[in-house]
This record gives sequence, structure tokens and C-alpha cells, in this order.
Amino acid sequence: MEQIYCHGCGVQIQTHSEKELGYAPLSALEREDVICKRCFRLKNYNEVQDVDLTDDDFLSMLHEIGDRNGLVVNIVDLFDVHGSFVRGLNRLVGDNEVVLVGNKVDLLPKSINHNKVKNWMKRVAKEFGLKVKEVYLVSSVKGINMEETAFELEKIRKGKDIFVVGCTNVGKSTFINYLINRSIEQEQVITTSYFPGTTLGFIDIPLDDQASMIDTPGIINDHQMAHYLSKKDLKTVTPKKEVKPKVFQLEAEQTLFIGGLARLDIDKVDEQKGFICYFSNDINIHRTKIDKADLLYDQHLGELLSPPTEETIETWPELEAKTFQINSEKKQDIVFSGLGWITVPNGQTTVKAYVPKGVRVLVRDAII
Repeated sequence: MEQIYCHGCGVQIQTHSEKELGYAPLSALEREDVICKRCFRLKNYNEVQDVDLTDDDFLSMLHEIGDRNGLVVNIVDLFDVHGSFVRGLNRLVGDNEVVLVGNKVDLLPKSINHNKVKNWMKRVAKEFGLKVKEVYLVSSVKGINMEETAFELEKIRKGKDIFVVGCTNVGKSTFINYLINRSIEQEQVITTSYFPGTTLGFIDIPLDDQASMIDTPGIINDHQMAHYLSKKDLKTVTPKKEVKPKVFQLEAEQTLFIGGLARLDIDKVDEQKGFICYFSNDINIHRTKIDKADLLYDQHLGELLSPPTEETIETWPELEAKTFQINSEKKQDIVFSGLGWITVPNGQTTVKAYVPKGVRVLVRDAII
């Protein structure tokens, strides 16, 4: 079969998988100028759709960014900051300035101090070797702080291109779509033009006569919980509104189950303390004693301990334990990548965190 390339972004057209890069229905091949579904929706509906690439593909694109002159906007998920950072970004953006945008601020408790979160994010970026010019907190779905952020980005870019980068599921496409649709003039440009890009999926969206906003496909972070869940489970696990903290007074030899997805054993703690859980409001958190935990899990996985639901249990991996010894004067978060976190009070504490093999668990300074 003759190879056909998208007239919009240049990616090779394929017709077998709607979720993969370059998809177009068979009927589209009859047109003189064939465009992929992603470019079609951008051209006709001003809507950018996210696509997935391998790590190697994504890193190849970032090398290209380093050779160009622009502003890099890195979108991260505020509900999974460490898990949604693009690793190695600091080595690949060259001399370009980087702005960090924390998306989904609407999920954090309203009482949280935004300046404290921004400063915390700057420290996290530094851990990744990334020097950021500014940090903004937004909700691209609800439009929170989006107008202000768009205004500031326009000032910072100084007429240069904007490269929007981020992992899958951080809300990158929603962020871009908001910026596209905020301007009537921009809408007219988008709906009457094609979008030159690379075979790896860059899409250039005109900002003015000299510069573009460039959408880059999202990189997949395989260590996140989402890769083990069905679509039905994901609806439960993914927060849809402000998360309500749940506090459990715990002592040694007690266990918390986060549904059936993860487990935290309190092996040692110097006194009974309050552990604060930040997970989707739809997830049931169950407390029991360590000596009863294994039997409870075996008998009630998919029922009391749900998700995973029955349709996922057959392929659900065993949980692996990771031990953490925490001795800190500050509160610490135990983060289950792509799921949420539990804030541990200051002092000496030893815990075991159980997650499916491959899911990352880490300890960080408390975000709240």
C-alpha cells in the first residue's frame, strides 16, 4: 500500500487504530488532501487531541526544541506532580526559558495557599534539574487563572514560539484548546489553515504572523496507576472535583487500604498520629489491623476493596511492598503515582506501601 502522509502535520497515515498517531478513517483516503483525525478536529472544531508516543520518539522531538528559539511551557498535574514531570527535560530544551504550569488546581482544597504551592513546585523542579522562570496554577477545564496565565505567557514569550510539553493525562490538550478558543481572531486562523509539523506529531498553531504555539504529543509515564486500570475504574480513581481530605488516627500495626489499589502498613510510629489521605472522593478507604489485612484483601478485593472492579481483577497484579523510614521535622507525603497521597506527621515513622509492580511510590515534602 502506498504510504500517505497527513497534509496537516506530516505524520504517516494509518487506519487500524484510532488511539494511535496518524489515524484517519478509510473514507478519508479518498480525498485529495488527506489529514489525520487529530488535524481534522483542530481544523474543523478548534480542538487539539492528545496522542501517545514512545519515550524515544518524544525525546527526539525535544532535541528539536533545543535547537529552536522559543518559550517552553511544561504542564504538570497538581494531583501527581512528581509522576507527571517530563524527565530529562532540562537537558533537552537548550537555552530556552521554561514556564511551569500546574494544572487541575481545582482539585486541591480551597484553603491551600497558592504561593506556598508555587514555591514548593519550584523546589520540585530544581530536584529535576529544571530552572523555571515562572510557575502558574490553573484549571484548564474550569478556566481558573487561565486568562491571567495566557496574558503572562504572551508577555514572556516576546514574540517567540511557545512549545507546550507534558505527559499524558495532565490536561495539556485542554490547556491548548482553551488558548485557541479565547480569541475570535485566533479561531478564524485555525479554521482556515493547515498546520505544518513533523512526522512525529508536532502541530504548529499560528499565534501571529511570526510565531506559533506548538503542540507536542504527550509522553507516557508507565509508572502511574492508570496503566493498570479499566476505563470504568479510571472514572472512580480520577478526581472530578475538590478532594476532601480524610483523616485517620493511626498507631503501629494498623493498615489503610485505598480501595484495593494500594495499601499502607504502619509498622512503627512513636505515638498515635493523624494521617491525612488525599484521593478521589469516590475511593473507599478502609482501616484494619495488619494481622487481618491479607485475609481481608483476599476475601474482599473487588467488593469492599474496590476498585479494581470485577472486570479488572482477573488481570490485577499482586501488590509489592516498599518500606520507608521517615524521620523528619516536617510533614511528609507518601505519594502513590497517579492515585494520590497520604500526609504523614513529622517525627519517626516506618511504613510499608503496597502497590502493583511497576507503580512508583515516593516520599516528598508535604505539598499542603
